[in-house]
Amino acid sequence: MSIGDTLAEARRQAGLTITQVSQQTRIRESIVRAIEQGDFTPCGGDFYARGHIRSIAEVVGVDPVPLIREYDEVHGPPGGMRASQIFQPATPIRIREPRNLHLGRILAVALLAAIGFGAYHFISERSPHTTATPVVTVRPAATPTPTARPTPTTTQPVTPVNTAVIRLTANSDCWVGFNSPTGHQLSQSLVRAGQTVTWTEKQPVAMVIGNPPGISLTVNGKQEQMNTVRVVTLHINPLSKTAPVTIS
Repeated sequence: MSIGDTLAEARRQAGLTITQVSQQTRIRESIVRAIEQGDFTPCGGDFYARGHIRSIAEVVGVDPVPLIREYDEVHGPPGGMRASQIFQPATPIRIREPRNLHLGRILAVALLAAIGFGAYHFISERSPHTTATPVVTVRPAATPTPTARPTPTTTQPVTPVNTAVIRLTANSDCWVGFNSPTGHQLSQSLVRAGQTVTWTEKQPVAMVIGNPPGISLTVNGKQEQMNTVRVVTLHINPLSKTAPVTIS
């Protein structure tokens, strides 16, 4: 039985409709229906497909581990993703290469520099030099006055204004993705158990987290509570003073 057939059968046995599964997992109905039919194209890639399989399986009451293992056997394990694919920006950055300087211009600049140095050296040799007589000033001895020693102060690290420092520690494997407010994918990564990753954001982003119970997350030092087993989306807005972090 395929992954989609297993999830569909478990949903029917649990007495749930596709609409109810969509509401509990916050996954669009069209994606849930496509996964049950064995089509993972609407998921947006293997990274999100694994998260959707896990979320749907937990809602309909089946173990997600064998299903994800079966998905990896067909589509490749998450370790097959290259680091350059995880951290590269969604829009390639074009770097303008410097133009080659013309050889004639280089020789002209070198010739002008040599002429200038020779003229300076010639003028310096012809100009008279005067020897300055050092003047010694005797100052009266001053009685040292005891001064109070400054009290050492401990400087606490200050988070820059309009900046969100996101720190995630994984107690078990989880996946993390960042999207722009318009839904454009910026990056995605797999965080292994025991790893700690820090991101610094200055613009609003949507942070998508798979397996939220397996992580510890702080934003600007404030602990964020993950009270759900479903995929969580954190809307982080460093420019907002009232509600910099909202969870959906």
